[in-house]
Amino acid sequence: MVSERPVIGIDLGGTKISTALVDTAGTIIAHDYRETHATEGQKAVIERMLDAARRVMVRAGVNQAQVAAAGIGAPGPLDVEAGVVVAPPNLPGWDRVPLRRLIESRLGITTFLENDANAAALGEYRFGAGRGVEHMIYVTASTGIGGGLILNGRLYHGASGMAGEIGHITIMPYGPLCGCGNRGCLEALASGTAIARQAGERVARGAPTLIADLAGGDPERVTAKLVAEAASQGDMEAQEILAEAMHYLGIGMANLVNLFNPQLIVIGGGLTNIGEMLFGPVQRAIDRRALPTLAQAVRVVRAELGDNAGVLGAAAVALAQIG
Repeated sequence: MVSERPVIGIDLGGTKISTALVDTAGTIIAHDYRETHATEGQKAVIERMLDAARRVMVRAGVNQAQVAAAGIGAPGPLDVEAGVVVAPPNLPGWDRVPLRRLIESRLGITTFLENDANAAALGEYRFGAGRGVEHMIYVTASTGIGGGLILNGRLYHGASGMAGEIGHITIMPYGPLCGCGNRGCLEALASGTAIARQAGERVARGAPTLIADLAGGDPERVTAKLVAEAASQGDMEAQEILAEAMHYLGIGMANLVNLFNPQLIVIGGGLTNIGEMLFGPVQRAIDRRALPTLAQAVRVVRAELGDNAGVLGAAAVALAQIG
C-alpha cells in the first residue's frame, strides 16, 4: 500500500540547501532555505542538513514517525546504490562521504540519495510537466547542461549509475574544449557558460554590440543573462550568439529523440528564460533532424517546478523508493 505520510526532500548544492516537508501530491507543507557554506567542510554542512530537516518537521508539527522517508538530491559523482557522495567539485573536501547513512542514522528516517539532475527529472515527472507520460527526457540548460532519463516510467541510471550526461554528447568533434576534457560537447557549445564565452570573445575583439555596454566594456563581466538582455533589445551580435547556441542545443535534442523516442522533452534551467529564442530553434532542429515518426511523437515543453525543482525532486526520490 502506498504511504500517505509526507516525505522530506533535501536539495544539497554548493551554495544552498533547500529542504521541505512534502505530501504525496507534491504540496510543500514546510520549507527551509539556507546557505551551504561548503568551505566549512562536510561535517558542518551535514549538521545544517540535519537541522533544516528537523526544522521543517517542527514547523509542520510532525515527528520522525509521521514522516515516510527522506530523499536527498546531491551533486555528482555519486554511488547511488551505496548512498555515497564521491567527490563533487563544488563541495570541497567531500571524498566518498556516506551521506545517506549519516543522515539516516542521525535523523531516524529512511533516507535515499540521488544525483541532483536525476532528482529534478523525477520531480518534473511526478509533480510537473511530465505528469501522465511514461517516456520523458529532462534537460537542465543553465551554467552547464545536464539531465535525466525517465524510460518506461522509471529513472534510468545505466551500468555505472551515471546515465543522462546530456551535456557531454559530442556535437562538434573539433569544437571548443569542454570542462570534462573532451572537445565539442553540447555543454561547451550551448550552455550559459558557452554563451558568455562566445560573447566575451566578441567584446574583446571590439565587436559593435550592446553586450559591451551592458558589461562596462569588460569581457570578464559578460554573462549569458547580459547576452539575453542585449538580444531582447535587438542587438544583432547577441541574437546571433543565442541562435547559434540554441541551434546546437536543438541538434543535441534531435539526437536524443532518435535514440530514446520520448513522448516529452522537458527543459528547465536559467536559459529557458529566453523563451522562444530557445524553444523555437530546438523544435525546428528536431523537426529537421529527427526521424519523422519520432519527431511527431515528441513534445518539447518548459519545466514547471521552477525554483522548487530541486527540493520537489528530492521528495520525488523518496516517494519513488517507497512506492
